[in-house]
Amino acid sequence: MAISELLMYLFTLSIFLVSLSIHEFAHGWTAYRFGDDTAKRMGRLTLNPIAHISLFGTIIMPLLVHFGWAKPVPVNFSVLNKKQIFLVAFAGPAANLSLACALAVAFHLFRLKAVPFAGDFVLLAILFNIILAVFNLIPIPPLDGSRMVYAGLKSPEAINVYRQVGQFGMLLLIGFLFLGGFERIILPVVELLFGLLRLPSPL
Repeated sequence: MAISELLMYLFTLSIFLVSLSIHEFAHGWTAYRFGDDTAKRMGRLTLNPIAHISLFGTIIMPLLVHFGWAKPVPVNFSVLNKKQIFLVAFAGPAANLSLACALAVAFHLFRLKAVPFAGDFVLLAILFNIILAVFNLIPIPPLDGSRMVYAGLKSPEAINVYRQVGQFGMLLLIGFLFLGGFERIILPVVELLFGLLRLPSPL
């Protein structure tokens, strides 16, 4: 790996780690507010990226395929009601979207488009946070969107189907990515949000 490529990897990894840490912290903090102290007891109720790093998912995978994940914050969903489960699941994507909006405001307010390094850094951080939010809203287990769907299920039959489908969640997710779901669904939504925020297209 060339020095320039290594620096770019470290540059993007730092943004990636912070974005993931905010996402996971939001899950744990929301659950804690509802009385579940599991994340706090396990030392995961923190913004420290080190606590959320998965060696394979956070370090190795981004280097190989520009895609990765953090260690999920532990949540005891059995002590939460359906509304609380929905809010805990939504907290992660909501935190990333909120950060993206705040960064977009800073981008315009300080006219960072005219400041190459700072502007590029902020745009990349916005891109990462929007992708994390949109991707995690997909209703495929184990993504947050699936937990939000579960929270809205009423009948035992529907819940049973959800649990059965959940056993094949990773296979479905791999299939979604393999069939171009990221390019056909995620990226168009990302570009739409960039347009709404009046930011230059990242694509």
